[in-house]
Amino acid sequence: MTPSPSATTAAARGKRPRHTVPLAPQVSKEAKRQAAVILEVLAGVRQPSQAAEALQVSLPRYYQVETRALQGLLAACEPRPKGRQPERAQELATLQQHNARLQREVARQQTLVRLAQRAVGVPVAPAPASKAVGKKKRQRKARALTMAARLRQEAAGVDQPSDNGVSSDSS
Repeated sequence: MTPSPSATTAAARGKRPRHTVPLAPQVSKEAKRQAAVILEVLAGVRQPSQAAEALQVSLPRYYQVETRALQGLLAACEPRPKGRQPERAQELATLQQHNARLQREVARQQTLVRLAQRAVGVPVAPAPASKAVGKKKRQRKARALTMAARLRQEAAGVDQPSDNGVSSDSS
């Protein structure tokens, strides 16, 4: 089979021969038929009333469909941002992680402020109430104070009994 003269001349000029590009294979036949009729009207091949008859819709309904088609065409012609765009789910997860990190940082800063106030002798304002409803608040402060008292006693040379009843000297 010999190539057509137009294909031969296109190849000779260094241009690619024209190929049909598959248009949206997931689109229904009815949508493709409507698009073809609308394009025929826009090209001047058919009258809007003939297109309405061919699509079996009223003339006002045809104009509505045509308007939607033109809006879709214009939206598709908008330039797309370059590069890879973040997905909404990934962006949400990133923001949640950032929010959690900032909340931890705020809590840390509040603790540092309270410690600085204690060191200077300023009366400490009560810690803000936990926002979690129904959760049991951890008793860090009580444990920390207990540990601080134990360390002070050990530094003063007072023997503390260990948890198993044996003193720390008699190992």
